[in-house]
Amino acid sequence: MIDRHSLAPLRHQRFRYFLGARFATLLGSAIAPIAVAFAVLDLTHSPATLGVVLAARTIPMVVLVLFGGVVADRIRRDVVLVSANVVCLLTQSLAAILLLTGTAQVWQIAAIEAVNGAAAAFTFPALQGLLPQLVNRSELQQANALNGLSRNVTLIGGGAVGGALVGFLGPGWGLAVDAVTFGVAALLISRLRLAGVPRESQQRSSTWADLRVGWQEFVSRRWVWVIVAAFCVFNAVTAGSFQTLGPVVADETFGAVGWGLVQSASGVGLVVGALVMLRWRPRRPLVVGMLGCGVAVFELLLLGLTPTLAPLLAISFLVGVGTDLFGIGWETALQEHVPTDRLSRVASYDALGSMVAVPVGQLLAGPLAAVFGTSAVIVGGAVVLGVVVALTVSDSSVRGLRRSGVAQRVDTPM
Repeated sequence: MIDRHSLAPLRHQRFRYFLGARFATLLGSAIAPIAVAFAVLDLTHSPATLGVVLAARTIPMVVLVLFGGVVADRIRRDVVLVSANVVCLLTQSLAAILLLTGTAQVWQIAAIEAVNGAAAAFTFPALQGLLPQLVNRSELQQANALNGLSRNVTLIGGGAVGGALVGFLGPGWGLAVDAVTFGVAALLISRLRLAGVPRESQQRSSTWADLRVGWQEFVSRRWVWVIVAAFCVFNAVTAGSFQTLGPVVADETFGAVGWGLVQSASGVGLVVGALVMLRWRPRRPLVVGMLGCGVAVFELLLLGLTPTLAPLLAISFLVGVGTDLFGIGWETALQEHVPTDRLSRVASYDALGSMVAVPVGQLLAGPLAAVFGTSAVIVGGAVVLGVVVALTVSDSSVRGLRRSGVAQRVDTPM
């Protein structure tokens, strides 16, 4: 049962604005991948081309994310987020117009996705460093859980709405809705009006010096780089096996509407995971989280061997639960153990390491499927994920990380 302590972050007005903005963007972002995937498949019927378009978004994000971390630690994070949301409002509006008018070409969609990826490179580090400025330190896990709950509710609705929009009206309408949500988010985030993050040194430093400090913070904690290394492989496999080849399997079996329902089932699981983490504070959050992520092994096996909708919905629900057990525990661990004025830079190294191999997975999935078969590639991905989870859980620094009991207040207007 949810008590008042679990909902304590909601008493902060700026956190409520933040949560509303996240709800808006995440609703659209749950719709957008479905719309983009089926837009490209409608134009080309090529898994390899879909992988190229997906990689077009990921590559700029990977290239620019370290710079995004420096920017988010230097200037107001709400300014960074408003700017990124306005960019995405414009790009998704253009993509929607091109698709709705029947003039879209694959290179145009890829270029738009590249700009969106560049915007995401600034968004992710800013978001990771924002919550400690909005709530008390003792409320961070609850704030992350509420943020995750908002994300997950939108994934449920976004997956279902995205599947319906794409299945019945076409991908253009999905991207039009996505554009509107970015506009709403920009308006809400503009209400935060945060102060800049106090830095340990008032002397202006170079970008290279800032990156070096962030790197030192990153490598000084073994559990951080071990987890990031694990997700370098984990995310690449998932991007290739599930995100790239999954829509191909769906297109040949249960369709776009069914694929949207699979996304929604995962969202339901994420909601449950967030609700659990509102009350449960596991002593070893990273071990619990990694074991939760391991459920994805069974999802890939099912998708590759017997892609039937009903069982996929059930296993996707469990994947969602496990994913949020990890995500909330990981975000809270970083916020508790990394200084606030360096948090965005550490988060940018996290994003770089976790995402650097994603384009490889996206680009290789189609050609590998053409040689070995879609099913074999997906099942092979499941085996790799199982090995990654086992190796990560066996690491002593991951097993040894405990929750921090530090409590620190932040002054936030009501």
